[in-house]
Amino acid sequence: MYLITVFGNLLIILAVSSDSHLHTPMYFFLCNLSLVDICSTTTTIPKMLVNIQTRSKVITYKGCIAQIYFLILFAGFDVFLLTVMAYDRFVAICHPLHYTVIMNPRLCILLVLVSWIMIVSLFYCTILGVYLSSAATNSSHSSAVASVMYTVVTPMLNPFIYSLRNKDIKRALKRFFGMAAIKVTIILRLKECP
Repeated sequence: MYLITVFGNLLIILAVSSDSHLHTPMYFFLCNLSLVDICSTTTTIPKMLVNIQTRSKVITYKGCIAQIYFLILFAGFDVFLLTVMAYDRFVAICHPLHYTVIMNPRLCILLVLVSWIMIVSLFYCTILGVYLSSAATNSSHSSAVASVMYTVVTPMLNPFIYSLRNKDIKRALKRFFGMAAIKVTIILRLKECP
């Protein structure tokens, strides 16, 4: 599931960055969402896989704090980025003639930066304090299942939900893989020549 998540989200980033037709605000935000999904799953899943393999549930205090910090950071960024994406669609639907003026590249970058500044200030300061001050631990099975659903399943499904069903992304991926196949064919033929 982790590999599917990383690979699917990397495909989105690759498709959008390689196709100039997809250099629009919607796909810019989608690329950022894919990057956040990769980062959020990478925060927890590798340690979880090591724990499963070694059958150990040990994590250092510093490791735990770092994991909580980055998980909260990326979860908050995910929420704010989805809000920005909703605003982008609102402008596209309700103000289509002014869309390119309103959603200019400067505003898009500013919205992404504001999203970053808001998981750091809101989530990091408040939630980390709650985790540090809490002496009680909850190790129920339902909490573990809910955690896996949020940290693994949702980021894995995002590429399918947001883009792989999208004809523009499919077209960009076909072009990218077609170009890659042509390059490989040329390289192989050049190697065959004496």
